[in-house]
Amino acid sequence: MRSSPTEPGRGVATTLLRVAFAAIFGTTGFLLGREAYLHLFSLHVASEFWQLTLLIAAPVAGALLGVLIVPLVQSFFVAELHQVERAIDRLAPGELVGGAIGLVTGLVVAFLVKSVLFEFITFAGPTGGYIAIALYLVLSLFAAFLGARVGAKQRVALSGMAASASGSGGEPKVLDTSVIIDGRVLDIVRSGFLEGPLLLPRFVLRELHLIADSSDPLKRTRGRRGLELLRKLQDTIAIEIVERDPEEIAQVDAKLVRLAQERGAKLVTNDFNLNRVAQVEGVRVLNINELANAVKPVLLPGDELRVAVIREGRETHQGVGYLDDGTMIVVENGRRLIGETVEVAVTSALQTNAGRMIFARPKVRA
Repeated sequence: MRSSPTEPGRGVATTLLRVAFAAIFGTTGFLLGREAYLHLFSLHVASEFWQLTLLIAAPVAGALLGVLIVPLVQSFFVAELHQVERAIDRLAPGELVGGAIGLVTGLVVAFLVKSVLFEFITFAGPTGGYIAIALYLVLSLFAAFLGARVGAKQRVALSGMAASASGSGGEPKVLDTSVIIDGRVLDIVRSGFLEGPLLLPRFVLRELHLIADSSDPLKRTRGRRGLELLRKLQDTIAIEIVERDPEEIAQVDAKLVRLAQERGAKLVTNDFNLNRVAQVEGVRVLNINELANAVKPVLLPGDELRVAVIREGRETHQGVGYLDDGTMIVVENGRRLIGETVEVAVTSALQTNAGRMIFARPKVRA
Protein backbone atom coordinates (compact mmCIF):
# COMPACT_ATOMS: atom_id res chain seq x y z
CA MET A 1 0.00 0.00 0.00
CA ARG A 2 1.40 3.37 -0.94
CA SER A 3 2.13 5.85 1.80
CA SER A 4 0.12 9.03 1.73
CA PRO A 5 1.85 12.42 1.61
CA THR A 6 0.63 13.12 5.15
CA GLU A 7 2.19 9.99 6.60
CA PRO A 8 3.89 10.82 9.93
CA GLY A 9 7.64 11.20 9.57
CA ARG A 10 7.57 11.80 5.80
CA GLY A 11 8.09 15.59 6.16
CA VAL A 12 10.88 15.12 8.69
CA ALA A 13 12.66 12.62 6.43
CA THR A 14 12.40 15.00 3.45
CA THR A 15 13.81 17.87 5.50
CA LEU A 16 16.69 15.78 6.83
CA LEU A 17 17.50 14.57 3.31
CA ARG A 18 17.55 18.15 2.00
CA VAL A 19 19.82 19.30 4.86
CA ALA A 20 22.19 16.38 4.19
CA PHE A 21 22.33 17.18 0.47
CA ALA A 22 22.85 20.88 1.21
CA ALA A 23 25.76 20.07 3.52
CA ILE A 24 27.33 17.67 1.00
CA PHE A 25 26.96 19.82 -2.11
CA GLY A 26 27.60 23.08 -0.29
CA THR A 27 30.86 21.77 1.13
CA THR A 28 31.85 20.29 -2.23
CA GLY A 29 31.10 23.58 -4.02
CA PHE A 30 33.09 25.51 -1.42
CA LEU A 31 36.13 23.26 -1.89
CA LEU A 32 35.87 23.36 -5.68
CA GLY A 33 35.59 27.17 -5.59
CA ARG A 34 38.72 27.40 -3.48
CA GLU A 35 40.58 25.04 -5.82
CA ALA A 36 39.43 27.16 -8.79
CA TYR A 37 40.86 30.28 -7.11
CA LEU A 38 44.18 28.67 -6.24
CA HIS A 39 44.81 27.05 -9.63
CA LEU A 40 42.99 29.37 -12.02
CA PHE A 41 41.99 32.84 -10.81
CA SER A 42 45.04 33.67 -8.67
CA LEU A 43 47.39 33.02 -11.58
CA HIS A 44 45.74 35.70 -13.76
CA VAL A 45 45.01 38.42 -11.20
CA ALA A 46 47.77 40.73 -9.96
CA SER A 47 45.80 43.19 -7.84
CA GLU A 48 45.76 42.42 -4.11
CA PHE A 49 42.18 43.71 -3.88
CA TRP A 50 40.94 41.25 -6.49
CA GLN A 51 43.10 38.52 -4.99
CA LEU A 52 41.36 38.98 -1.61
CA THR A 53 37.94 39.39 -3.22
CA LEU A 54 38.24 36.23 -5.29
CA LEU A 55 39.69 34.32 -2.33
CA ILE A 56 36.39 34.92 -0.52
CA ALA A 57 33.99 35.08 -3.48
CA ALA A 58 35.04 31.92 -5.33
CA PRO A 59 34.44 29.47 -2.43
CA VAL A 60 31.20 31.25 -1.43
CA ALA A 61 29.92 31.18 -5.03
CA GLY A 62 30.79 27.47 -5.27
CA ALA A 63 28.94 26.77 -2.01
CA LEU A 64 25.85 28.73 -3.17
CA LEU A 65 25.84 26.90 -6.50
CA GLY A 66 26.05 23.57 -4.67
CA VAL A 67 23.08 24.53 -2.46
CA LEU A 68 21.03 25.75 -5.44
CA ILE A 69 21.22 22.41 -7.26
CA VAL A 70 20.05 20.50 -4.15
CA PRO A 71 16.28 20.50 -5.10
CA LEU A 72 17.07 19.11 -8.56
CA VAL A 73 19.37 16.43 -7.15
CA GLN A 74 16.86 15.55 -4.42
CA SER A 75 14.02 15.14 -6.94
CA PHE A 76 16.16 12.83 -9.06
CA PHE A 77 17.25 10.92 -5.94
CA VAL A 78 13.67 10.40 -4.68
CA ALA A 79 12.42 9.32 -8.15
CA GLU A 80 15.19 6.75 -8.51
CA LEU A 81 14.58 5.61 -4.92
CA HIS A 82 10.94 4.89 -5.76
CA GLN A 83 11.98 2.97 -8.88
CA VAL A 84 14.36 0.81 -6.85
CA GLU A 85 11.71 0.30 -4.17
CA ARG A 86 9.18 -0.93 -6.73
CA ALA A 87 11.79 -3.25 -8.25
CA ILE A 88 12.58 -4.70 -4.81
CA ASP A 89 8.86 -5.25 -4.12
CA ARG A 90 8.76 -7.57 -7.16
CA LEU A 91 11.60 -9.70 -5.79
CA ALA A 92 11.12 -12.69 -3.55
CA PRO A 93 12.81 -12.62 -0.09
CA GLY A 94 15.17 -15.39 -1.20
CA GLU A 95 16.21 -13.36 -4.25
CA LEU A 96 16.87 -10.31 -2.07
CA VAL A 97 19.10 -12.24 0.31
CA GLY A 98 20.89 -14.00 -2.55
CA GLY A 99 21.43 -10.69 -4.34
CA ALA A 100 22.80 -9.04 -1.18
CA ILE A 101 25.22 -11.91 -0.61
CA GLY A 102 26.35 -11.77 -4.25
CA LEU A 103 26.76 -7.98 -4.05
CA VAL A 104 29.02 -8.18 -1.00
CA THR A 105 30.97 -11.06 -2.53
CA GLY A 106 31.53 -9.08 -5.75
CA LEU A 107 32.79 -6.04 -3.82
CA VAL A 108 35.19 -8.20 -1.80
CA VAL A 109 36.55 -9.80 -4.98
CA ALA A 110 37.00 -6.38 -6.58
CA PHE A 111 38.89 -5.12 -3.50
CA LEU A 112 41.19 -8.13 -3.52
CA VAL A 113 41.92 -7.68 -7.21
CA LYS A 114 42.67 -4.01 -6.61
CA SER A 115 45.00 -4.81 -3.71
CA VAL A 116 46.98 -7.32 -5.76
CA LEU A 117 47.10 -5.88 -9.28
CA PHE A 118 46.73 -2.12 -8.97
CA GLU A 119 50.04 -1.72 -7.16
CA PHE A 120 51.72 -2.25 -10.55
CA ILE A 121 49.88 0.78 -12.00
CA THR A 122 50.54 3.37 -9.30
CA PHE A 123 54.32 3.47 -9.97
CA ALA A 124 53.58 5.97 -12.76
CA GLY A 125 52.87 8.68 -10.14
CA PRO A 126 49.62 10.69 -9.71
CA THR A 127 48.44 9.87 -13.23
CA GLY A 128 48.78 6.15 -12.55
CA GLY A 129 46.94 6.63 -9.28
CA TYR A 130 44.01 8.30 -11.04
CA ILE A 131 43.91 5.47 -13.59
CA ALA A 132 44.01 2.92 -10.76
CA ILE A 133 41.09 4.58 -8.99
CA ALA A 134 39.02 4.72 -12.21
CA LEU A 135 39.72 1.06 -13.00
CA TYR A 136 38.89 0.07 -9.43
CA LEU A 137 35.53 1.86 -9.59
CA VAL A 138 34.67 0.21 -12.93
CA LEU A 139 35.71 -3.22 -11.69
CA SER A 140 33.78 -2.73 -8.45
CA LEU A 141 30.60 -1.84 -10.34
CA PHE A 142 31.03 -4.81 -12.68
CA ALA A 143 31.68 -7.25 -9.82
CA ALA A 144 28.83 -5.82 -7.73
CA PHE A 145 26.26 -6.10 -10.54
CA LEU A 146 27.46 -9.55 -11.55
CA GLY A 147 27.40 -10.80 -7.97
CA ALA A 148 23.93 -9.37 -7.33
CA ARG A 149 22.47 -10.96 -10.48
CA VAL A 150 24.05 -14.36 -9.92
CA GLY A 151 23.12 -14.30 -6.23
CA ALA A 152 19.49 -13.38 -6.97
CA LYS A 153 19.16 -16.42 -9.25
CA GLN A 154 20.14 -18.70 -6.37
CA ARG A 155 17.01 -17.77 -4.39
CA VAL A 156 18.27 -18.46 -0.86
CA ALA A 157 15.62 -20.55 0.91
CA LEU A 158 13.90 -18.56 3.65
CA SER A 159 10.77 -20.64 4.13
CA GLY A 160 11.79 -21.83 7.59
CA MET A 161 12.73 -18.33 8.68
CA ALA A 162 9.49 -16.93 7.31
CA ALA A 163 7.44 -19.50 9.17
CA SER A 164 9.16 -18.78 12.47
CA ALA A 165 8.92 -15.03 11.93
CA SER A 166 5.19 -15.20 11.33
CA GLY A 167 4.72 -16.56 14.83
CA SER A 168 1.87 -18.83 13.75
CA GLY A 169 3.94 -21.98 13.63
CA GLY A 170 2.12 -23.16 10.50
CA GLU A 171 3.18 -23.43 6.90
CA PRO A 172 2.11 -20.52 4.66
CA LYS A 173 -0.66 -21.23 2.17
CA VAL A 174 -1.21 -19.44 -1.14
CA LEU A 175 -4.85 -18.85 -2.13
CA ASP A 176 -5.93 -19.41 -5.73
CA THR A 177 -8.68 -17.48 -7.53
CA SER A 178 -10.85 -20.59 -7.91
CA VAL A 179 -10.83 -21.39 -4.20
CA ILE A 180 -11.84 -17.83 -3.29
CA ILE A 181 -14.78 -17.83 -5.72
CA ASP A 182 -15.81 -21.33 -4.56
CA GLY A 183 -16.48 -20.01 -1.04
CA ARG A 184 -16.08 -23.19 1.00
CA VAL A 185 -12.65 -22.08 2.20
CA LEU A 186 -14.35 -19.61 4.56
CA ASP A 187 -16.21 -22.40 6.37
CA ILE A 188 -13.04 -24.50 6.51
CA VAL A 189 -11.09 -21.62 8.07
CA ARG A 190 -13.86 -20.92 10.58
CA SER A 191 -13.91 -24.59 11.57
CA GLY A 192 -10.17 -24.46 12.34
CA PHE A 193 -9.12 -27.11 9.81
CA LEU A 194 -7.20 -24.54 7.75
CA GLU A 195 -4.82 -22.28 9.65
CA GLY A 196 -2.61 -19.42 8.56
CA PRO A 197 -0.59 -17.70 7.49
CA LEU A 198 -2.64 -17.23 4.31
CA LEU A 199 -1.01 -15.49 1.34
CA LEU A 200 -3.00 -13.64 -1.33
CA PRO A 201 -0.90 -12.57 -4.35
CA ARG A 202 -1.66 -9.14 -5.74
CA PHE A 203 -2.09 -10.62 -9.24
CA VAL A 204 -4.85 -12.93 -7.93
CA LEU A 205 -6.63 -9.90 -6.45
CA ARG A 206 -6.33 -8.14 -9.82
CA GLU A 207 -7.81 -11.20 -11.55
CA LEU A 208 -10.77 -11.13 -9.15
CA HIS A 209 -11.35 -7.46 -9.98
CA LEU A 210 -11.28 -8.23 -13.72
CA ILE A 211 -13.82 -11.03 -13.27
CA ALA A 212 -16.04 -8.77 -11.14
CA ASP A 213 -15.95 -6.10 -13.90
CA SER A 214 -16.62 -8.59 -16.73
CA SER A 215 -19.37 -7.91 -19.26
CA ASP A 216 -20.55 -11.49 -18.81
CA PRO A 217 -23.24 -11.47 -16.07
CA LEU A 218 -22.29 -14.94 -14.84
CA LYS A 219 -18.59 -14.07 -14.52
CA ARG A 220 -19.44 -10.72 -12.95
CA THR A 221 -21.56 -12.42 -10.29
CA ARG A 222 -18.85 -14.96 -9.51
CA GLY A 223 -16.21 -12.24 -9.24
CA ARG A 224 -18.28 -10.10 -6.89
CA ARG A 225 -19.08 -13.12 -4.77
CA GLY A 226 -15.35 -13.87 -4.55
CA LEU A 227 -14.55 -10.30 -3.43
CA GLU A 228 -17.30 -10.42 -0.81
CA LEU A 229 -16.05 -13.76 0.49
CA LEU A 230 -12.52 -12.36 0.60
CA ARG A 231 -13.74 -9.52 2.81
CA LYS A 232 -15.38 -12.01 5.20
CA LEU A 233 -12.25 -14.13 5.15
CA GLN A 234 -10.13 -11.12 6.16
CA ASP A 235 -12.47 -10.55 9.11
CA THR A 236 -11.87 -14.15 10.20
CA ILE A 237 -8.12 -14.60 9.73
CA ALA A 238 -5.11 -12.45 8.85
CA ILE A 239 -4.28 -12.49 5.13
CA GLU A 240 -0.96 -11.21 3.78
CA ILE A 241 -1.14 -9.41 0.44
CA VAL A 242 1.97 -10.51 -1.47
CA GLU A 243 3.31 -7.89 -3.88
CA ARG A 244 5.67 -10.35 -5.59
CA ASP A 245 4.71 -10.68 -9.26
CA PRO A 246 7.10 -12.65 -11.52
CA GLU A 247 6.80 -10.47 -14.63
CA GLU A 248 8.80 -12.93 -16.72
CA ILE A 249 5.87 -15.40 -16.36
CA ALA A 250 2.64 -14.65 -18.21
CA GLN A 251 0.18 -17.25 -16.87
CA VAL A 252 -1.37 -16.80 -13.43
CA ASP A 253 -1.14 -20.54 -12.66
CA ALA A 254 2.60 -20.56 -13.32
CA LYS A 255 3.01 -17.45 -11.15
CA LEU A 256 1.18 -19.19 -8.29
CA VAL A 257 3.45 -22.22 -8.54
CA ARG A 258 6.56 -20.02 -8.58
CA LEU A 259 5.36 -18.02 -5.56
CA ALA A 260 4.58 -21.20 -3.61
CA GLN A 261 8.06 -22.53 -4.40
CA GLU A 262 9.75 -19.32 -3.31
CA ARG A 263 7.81 -19.02 -0.06
CA GLY A 264 7.91 -22.73 0.79
CA ALA A 265 4.10 -22.63 0.88
CA LYS A 266 1.23 -24.97 0.08
CA LEU A 267 -1.17 -24.07 -2.71
CA VAL A 268 -4.90 -24.00 -1.90
CA THR A 269 -6.93 -24.54 -5.08
CA ASN A 270 -9.90 -26.24 -6.72
CA ASP A 271 -8.38 -26.16 -10.20
CA PHE A 272 -7.70 -29.73 -11.40
CA ASN A 273 -5.06 -28.72 -13.97
CA LEU A 274 -3.27 -26.39 -11.54
CA ASN A 275 -3.31 -29.22 -9.01
CA ARG A 276 -1.48 -31.53 -11.45
CA VAL A 277 1.05 -28.88 -12.55
CA ALA A 278 1.86 -27.94 -8.97
CA GLN A 279 2.44 -31.57 -8.01
CA VAL A 280 4.80 -32.00 -10.98
CA GLU A 281 6.72 -28.90 -9.82
CA GLY A 282 7.01 -30.33 -6.31
CA VAL A 283 4.53 -27.93 -4.68
CA ARG A 284 2.19 -29.41 -2.09
CA VAL A 285 -1.49 -28.80 -2.84
CA LEU A 286 -4.57 -28.54 -0.64
CA ASN A 287 -7.54 -29.28 -2.89
CA ILE A 288 -10.93 -28.34 -1.42
CA ASN A 289 -12.73 -30.86 -3.66
CA GLU A 290 -10.50 -33.69 -2.43
CA LEU A 291 -11.18 -32.63 1.15
CA ALA A 292 -14.93 -32.61 0.52
CA ASN A 293 -14.77 -36.11 -0.96
CA ALA A 294 -12.65 -37.35 1.93
CA VAL A 295 -15.12 -36.24 4.62
CA LYS A 296 -18.24 -37.55 2.92
CA PRO A 297 -19.90 -40.32 4.93
CA VAL A 298 -19.07 -43.85 3.82
CA LEU A 299 -22.10 -45.62 2.38
CA LEU A 300 -22.02 -49.40 2.20
CA PRO A 301 -24.30 -51.77 0.28
CA GLY A 302 -27.47 -52.24 2.25
CA ASP A 303 -27.47 -48.79 3.89
CA GLU A 304 -30.80 -47.00 3.60
CA LEU A 305 -31.27 -43.38 2.47
CA ARG A 306 -34.11 -41.00 1.94
CA VAL A 307 -33.69 -39.10 -1.32
CA ALA A 308 -35.77 -36.87 -3.59
CA VAL A 309 -35.76 -38.11 -7.18
CA ILE A 310 -35.62 -34.96 -9.32
CA ARG A 311 -34.80 -36.07 -12.87
CA GLU A 312 -34.26 -39.07 -15.12
CA GLY A 313 -30.88 -40.75 -15.42
CA ARG A 314 -28.73 -41.77 -18.36
CA GLU A 315 -30.64 -45.00 -18.76
CA THR A 316 -34.33 -44.80 -19.50
CA HIS A 317 -35.37 -46.56 -16.30
CA GLN A 318 -33.11 -44.59 -13.93
CA GLY A 319 -33.93 -41.66 -11.68
CA VAL A 320 -31.42 -39.28 -10.15
CA GLY A 321 -31.34 -37.48 -6.80
CA TYR A 322 -28.71 -35.76 -4.67
CA LEU A 323 -27.65 -35.77 -1.06
CA ASP A 324 -27.12 -32.52 0.85
CA ASP A 325 -23.37 -32.65 0.15
CA GLY A 326 -23.97 -32.93 -3.60
CA THR A 327 -23.37 -36.68 -3.97
CA MET A 328 -25.34 -38.09 -6.92
CA ILE A 329 -27.74 -40.95 -6.18
CA VAL A 330 -28.72 -43.08 -9.20
CA VAL A 331 -31.95 -44.93 -8.41
CA GLU A 332 -32.65 -48.07 -10.40
CA ASN A 333 -36.20 -48.13 -11.77
CA GLY A 334 -36.59 -44.61 -10.38
CA ARG A 335 -37.89 -42.81 -13.45
CA ARG A 336 -41.47 -43.41 -12.39
CA LEU A 337 -40.62 -41.86 -8.98
CA ILE A 338 -39.49 -38.44 -10.32
CA GLY A 339 -40.90 -35.73 -8.09
CA GLU A 340 -41.20 -38.03 -5.07
CA THR A 341 -39.06 -38.50 -1.94
CA VAL A 342 -38.51 -42.20 -1.37
CA GLU A 343 -36.56 -44.63 0.76
CA VAL A 344 -33.76 -46.37 -1.14
CA ALA A 345 -31.18 -49.02 -0.34
CA VAL A 346 -27.56 -48.61 -1.47
CA THR A 347 -26.34 -51.28 -3.89
CA SER A 348 -22.85 -49.94 -4.83
CA ALA A 349 -20.65 -46.83 -4.99
CA LEU A 350 -18.39 -45.51 -7.75
CA GLN A 351 -15.59 -42.96 -7.30
CA THR A 352 -14.98 -40.75 -10.37
CA ASN A 353 -12.88 -37.66 -11.12
CA ALA A 354 -16.01 -35.55 -10.73
CA GLY A 355 -16.86 -37.04 -7.34
CA ARG A 356 -18.64 -40.02 -5.87
CA MET A 357 -21.71 -41.68 -7.39
CA ILE A 358 -24.05 -43.90 -5.38
CA PHE A 359 -26.27 -46.56 -6.96
CA ALA A 360 -29.42 -47.57 -5.11
CA ARG A 361 -32.80 -49.18 -5.63
CA PRO A 362 -36.16 -48.28 -4.14
CA LYS A 363 -36.86 -49.95 -0.86
CA VAL A 364 -39.44 -52.68 -1.17
CA ARG A 365 -42.57 -51.69 0.70
CA ALA A 366 -43.99 -54.25 3.04
